[in-house]
Amino acid sequence: MTGMSSELRTRAIVGVVLILVALAALFSGGFLFWMLLSVAGVLMQGEWGDLTGATPENRKLAMFAVSVPLAILCPVAAGVSWLAFTLMAAAFFFVALVGRSIRLALGVPYIVVPVMALLFLREQAPNLQGLLLTLWALGLVWATDIGAYFAGRSIGGPKLAPRVSPSKTWAGLGGGVLAALTVGFLLHRFADLPVQLAAASGLLAVAAQLGDLLESWMKRRAGVKDSGTLLPGHGGVMDRLDGVVAAAPLAAICYMILVQLP
Repeated sequence: MTGMSSELRTRAIVGVVLILVALAALFSGGFLFWMLLSVAGVLMQGEWGDLTGATPENRKLAMFAVSVPLAILCPVAAGVSWLAFTLMAAAFFFVALVGRSIRLALGVPYIVVPVMALLFLREQAPNLQGLLLTLWALGLVWATDIGAYFAGRSIGGPKLAPRVSPSKTWAGLGGGVLAALTVGFLLHRFADLPVQLAAASGLLAVAAQLGDLLESWMKRRAGVKDSGTLLPGHGGVMDRLDGVVAAAPLAAICYMILVQLP
């Protein structure tokens, strides 16, 4: 019991620190937000390499390759642009050909696309709209995780994908969607988030859960519990951002289609 209590305490402390660091970078915007996302992206590429069984040499090769499109995303460079997309594609083919592994190369778009999406949302103007949009995209993922955890624990019931993640239930998915919708409409009510984005929060919650399941499948295939050991009580960086990876691009698409185009 003492060991479990200590583990939960460590997990809670690290979780709070991670959220505070993310919020500090998010509110600062610009260079600091890009830097945090880029460092996380390079670390995730390393973990992706481990999960795909890459050799140490090819793992380092992929980490170097993904740093190129991440670097060009810097606000003082090209930022979110077609050049960044081009370099992402080039990095993908470079890793696939030199590393001789499509699976390893898939880590490049897996990482760069959500980083682009979050930077795109953060850069939106006027006033605090960019900050609000990014808070919405990140906050609903956090809410989904919390809602899914408590609904799954309290309700239980049929498993969502027992062969991939035995602990996930349909009740947990429903609780996650409800929590995400709650966050979305609270932001609409008190921060003027467009109502169409608030309504889309449930769809993004489903995407976040699918992102979680994808990483769970990769870990099961690799025969490991966590993607890494960098974060005490949490595992690796991928373990913390698997839902964001799937939800952030969809959030950017929803913004462009539901808000910008009309």
